[in-house]
Amino acid sequence: MVKTHKEFSYVYNKGKNQHSSSVVLFFLPQSGVHKVGFTATKKLGNAVRRNRAKRRLRAVFCEYSPSLKNGIYIFVAKVGLFDASSEKLHNDFKKVLSRAKTFA
Repeated sequence: MVKTHKEFSYVYNKGKNQHSSSVVLFFLPQSGVHKVGFTATKKLGNAVRRNRAKRRLRAVFCEYSPSLKNGIYIFVAKVGLFDASSEKLHNDFKKVLSRAKTFA
């Protein structure tokens, strides 16, 4: 799990990013490492809304995790996440993961 500001900053600066309407992916390939981090900015609303957004991202990531390459993944929630249905969120996840070429 990515937890420190230093780790997040490193991936933001060195990794590749992919955007969709509800989520942004920052990916940094590294051998032997499989880490993930989830963020939601204050633009999304209060703590309840931000935590709900991160929970939704975690739930979808768990489904795709076994089929992904090693590396550091950071998912950033966007405002469109709240309006997105479950199917739309899955499609956005698949879109950003395939664009970043993260499927093994």
